[in-house]
Amino acid sequence: MRSLLFAPANSPRKLEKSLETGADAVIVDLEDSIAPEGKAAARRDAAAFLKDVIPRTTRPRIMVRINGIASGLTDDDLDAIVSARPDMIMLPKAEGGAAVTHADAKLTAREAMAGIPEGSIKIVALATETATSLFLTGTFRASSPRLIGLSWGAEDLSAEIGAERNRDAAGRYTDLYRLARSLCLAGAAAAEVESYDTVNIDFRNTDLLHREAEEARRDGFSGMMAIHPSQVPIINAVFTPTKEAIEKARAIVAAFDASPNTGVVGIEGVMYDIPHLKNARRLLKRVG
Repeated sequence: MRSLLFAPANSPRKLEKSLETGADAVIVDLEDSIAPEGKAAARRDAAAFLKDVIPRTTRPRIMVRINGIASGLTDDDLDAIVSARPDMIMLPKAEGGAAVTHADAKLTAREAMAGIPEGSIKIVALATETATSLFLTGTFRASSPRLIGLSWGAEDLSAEIGAERNRDAAGRYTDLYRLARSLCLAGAAAAEVESYDTVNIDFRNTDLLHREAEEARRDGFSGMMAIHPSQVPIINAVFTPTKEAIEKARAIVAAFDASPNTGVVGIEGVMYDIPHLKNARRLLKRVG
């Protein structure tokens, strides 16, 4: 997935519009965009949307951001949406692998009750939204076979820390949030799952979004979350491998396949070793 677009569960208009944006995944949000008094109605809206959209043959992947386990609202969220078979849930404020294991158990019970094959609904975890979670980003490995990705968040972390802002005057994240971003990348690599960069809330600043998407791709993120439909085309363009990158990756893989007992190959005067091979295979896996 290159682009993951948030849409509030209580807005049928925005949900339907989100399907037409070109986003690889739509995140139906039951958490931060829904006021406490609107949670029950939003669950009903989410379930109705899922029941309508999931059977469609042409659609983006559909994910539901539930409320975090510590909120006490997780069970009600899952009771409302599991039977409608979303592709994934997004688990916010996930404090390490234990939180994912906990969510897995909740999903397993509800899949059984709904007659859904166990493990059908995958998990993407938001791994850095609390101070505690920063110390647990290395614990996601083997937490659940459902886990397919990690992302990170700056806004909830800012609120917990009590920071006045999380970016400097030039618009770059300050040290704590750069650390959170790096820990997300390392945690995803350790867990052998994909990593997705966080949202840019300044959705009118297309230059900043483009810069941050380029940096995310450079650093190893698989894609990026979006909060506005206008961000999706930029994210998709940045995270779509170029023809040249694909051809280079294929050449590296072919060269190693032709010399299976070597750790280094030469292509047009440039030497490539095993790390280059791993990156080439990773790129080709993404493009299918």
